[in-house]
Amino acid sequence: MTPKAQRLVAAAAVCAAAAWIGGIGRAQQPAAAGGEWRSYAGDLRNHHYSPLDQINAANFNALEIAWRFKTDFLGPRPEFKLEGTPLMANGTLYTTGGTRRAVVALDAATGELKWMHAEHEAARAAAAPRQLSGRGVAYWTDGRDERILYITTGYRLVALDARSGARIPSFGDDGIVDLKVGAVFGREQPIDLVTGEIGVHSTAAITRDGVVMVGSAFLEGGTPKTHNNTKGLVRGFDVRTGRRLWTFNTIPRPGEFGNDTWEKESWAVNGNVGVWNQIAADEELGLAYLPVETPSSDFYGGLRPGNNLFAESIVAIDYKTGVRKWHYQ
Repeated sequence: MTPKAQRLVAAAAVCAAAAWIGGIGRAQQPAAAGGEWRSYAGDLRNHHYSPLDQINAANFNALEIAWRFKTDFLGPRPEFKLEGTPLMANGTLYTTGGTRRAVVALDAATGELKWMHAEHEAARAAAAPRQLSGRGVAYWTDGRDERILYITTGYRLVALDARSGARIPSFGDDGIVDLKVGAVFGREQPIDLVTGEIGVHSTAAITRDGVVMVGSAFLEGGTPKTHNNTKGLVRGFDVRTGRRLWTFNTIPRPGEFGNDTWEKESWAVNGNVGVWNQIAADEELGLAYLPVETPSSDFYGGLRPGNNLFAESIVAIDYKTGVRKWHYQ
């Protein structure tokens, strides 16, 4: 192992607080050499596996700090926990930090800040059910274009140039897709774009052919106030344009498969059923796997008789169309 490679491994270990950060290469590949980690879980199948073996039980105690990067200045107050996993591509680490969920690009060898991007969302961020820096960013490339995508605390999907950190004007509205548009509660009532309670702290899942999948998270539905929360949904977007490709409603609407499992029309007065964890995908099969949470109210089901699909389920969908293929509850 060369001294340069040792510095890269040590730097990644410090920033990620995990020795395995320099693991798997392309987000679409199960394992690759070079110490890269281009997806939150290593690949779209969420293997969490790195083939690197330079750090082991025999030498771990000899690691030394190569550099530090503090995130205290990335917001009005220090963050009390850091859940993100930095990505590494072409010698650069990409991650989020701070209470405003800023995105930073760091030189993996030195820790030098290459660029920083943040959206200041004020009241919209304050109303978000998922605060702080979240779990990081998503990376996509077609071999020429390199993009970093992340979801703000205020539930906006932002596309950045991986080299400069600038928003990509051709994506959505000047680099931003407002994810609150299309979110509803009750009988298809649109939520308020500032105070409407929806967000997510996970990263987007991006397939090789450019489908960006985004889930949703909410306040806990354990009290009467939150019983009729915003309804869960998963959406697919085009990575180049930001155009919405499909929507999968985790609380099926009338005419959709599973709506009859919400007896007494209880679909209309319940919310949540979010997909807030990482979405996995098998690109050979063309399927994405959605880990779906509970409906409101979390601990009382008297107002939602029936099996309540697709709550507490694993749902497999065609990731190009959003069409359900199978589910297990």
